[in-house]
Amino acid sequence: QVQLLESGGGLVQSGDSLRLTCELSGCTSRIYGMGWFRQASGKNRELVARRRWNGGSSAYVQSGRFTISLDNANNTVYLQLDNLNVEDTDIYYCEELTEPRKYYSYFPVAYTYWGQGTQVTVSS
Repeated sequence: QVQLLESGGGLVQSGDSLRLTCELSGCTSRIYGMGWFRQASGKNRELVARRRWNGGSSAYVQSGRFTISLDNANNTVYLQLDNLNVEDTDIYYCEELTEPRKYYSYFPVAYTYWGQGTQVTVSS
């Protein structure tokens, strides 16, 4: 079993930056990739960024304002959010993918574990 704990969200103003952190604990040997999703109330969860856990530089990011990075040694995943705007107000979730064949999926159902999320609120 894997536990994921997101942190770093908060209330910021438009144009500000935040760095979200996801700490993984438990058995992490099956991790193939990590993803960050976001979800607004009443809407579907959407992929923000993903990256393979071991090796490779390729990554997907939804916006040039976002950066996903990994600290494998400390089982931590980060999402840097720059130049935030009001439309970025969402709950952000960290999710773990264990099946390589699902890596290019954009859907949260492809992921095995996820955390409770961290709220990001951007005011104008």
